[in-house]
Order: sequence, then C-alpha cells, then structure tokens
Amino acid sequence: MIDLPAFSLAGKRILVTGANTGIGQGIAVSIARAGGAVVGVGRSSMDETAARIAAQKGGQFEAVTADLADTAAAGPMLDRVWEKSGPLDGLVNNAGIIRRADAVDLSEADWDEVLDVNLKTVFLLCQAFARRVLADGRKGKIVNIASVLSFQGGIRVASYTASKHGVLGITRLLACEWAAKGINVNGIAPGYIETNNTEALRADPDRSAAILARIPAGRWGEPGDIGDAAVFLLASASNYMHGAVVPVDGGWLAR
Repeated sequence: MIDLPAFSLAGKRILVTGANTGIGQGIAVSIARAGGAVVGVGRSSMDETAARIAAQKGGQFEAVTADLADTAAAGPMLDRVWEKSGPLDGLVNNAGIIRRADAVDLSEADWDEVLDVNLKTVFLLCQAFARRVLADGRKGKIVNIASVLSFQGGIRVASYTASKHGVLGITRLLACEWAAKGINVNGIAPGYIETNNTEALRADPDRSAAILARIPAGRWGEPGDIGDAAVFLLASASNYMHGAVVPVDGGWLAR
C-alpha cells in the first residue's frame, strides 16, 4: 500500500471496466496496491485479476459480469452496483475494442461496434456515475482511458481513432460541467502497451521495430505503467486537475 496520504486510495471504491486483462487489469491491481477496493467489470472471467489483487495486502475485489457492447445495459449496471454494495468513489472507463482495416474496407458494423463500446458506453457510464454522486452530495473521480490516437490519426484504425478523439472531447466537456460540482474528470492517453489489442502489431516484426524506433523510452509500455497513473488521478493528489488527458507513452507524442 502507498504510504503517502495524497496518493492513497484507502477507503475508496473504484469501478474499473475491462478489468479482466491488459490495461484494465493493471489499473485494478494498482488501485488495490494503493489501498482501494476494486469493482471490476468484464465480459469474461476476472479470476486472474482477482488472484493478483488477493496477493496485495488487504486487496479487495468484486467481479461484475457485463457486456459493455450492450450500451443500454451500461448505466443500469452501475446503478445495480451502487445499490447492492454501496457508493462508488471513482470510475475508470477502460474497456475498449479495436478493428483493423483499410478505411475503404471498414464495415459499418465494425464502425458501430467500436464507437458503441469505446465512446457511447463511456459517456453513459460517466452520466450514471455523476447522477449518483450529485444526488448523494458526494465527490467523485472519473478517469477515461483515451489514447495517443486521441491526438493522431494512426493507420487502419478509423473507428478506433474516431472513438478516442471522442473520449478526449467528452472528458474535457464533462470536466467543464462538473468541476465545480465536486467531480474530477480526467483521462490517460496510453501509448503502445503490451496488451491483447497490440498483439498483432507486436507479432509483425517490421511494424514492431518501427514503433519501438519511435518511442524515446525504447520499450513497449506495461499495464502497470497506466495503472499507477490512474491511481494518481483517482487520489487526492490530483484534486485540482480537471479535463487533463495525461500521455503515458514512453515519450511517443514528444517525438
């Protein structure tokens, strides 16, 4: 557990979407290490995440199975969590999908699926969380997982790029609306992280070499790199941050 009070999440309950693997798992483990109780949301087994959190001293984890591709179910899911096991202090919108294709070949179905999970559900969960927080007169923190492709175009990921530009926009919009009401809304823009979403890139020797050559840190990021940044944005250390989107990218955007 982190001993510095400004970076502690002791006594806080944080809902993390996509907590079954990758960045979401890294965020969940980091929150637990900082003393927070994690409510992990995923559509597949979160046993591995639960085991990693159990290994943390005093780590607490509650698993909630939900398919966030069903946008109509997102808000009600958060409401059920709140009513069943108590108020939430934070929300991390991490769940996301990607579809790779040349723009001329991208199907409408692939466009809709990515925008639904990566953007529409993110907004609806933010909305549901804020309604609860404001109704109860509480304070809350939201961390939206954006991307370096919130700032760049990318290649062969039209729907993903559009969704992550949208995440950047709604993060700033919601921060403007809710900052004076006790809700911090910020984001993290991960660079190239070792996850399922980047497996195809890492398996392509030429593409992987080109990416690594562009990263000043000289390595792919790890889920824990994003997790520790999320702890900062969920803790009191970031109380005066609103609408910030912090790149955690090994220096990619600085290049």
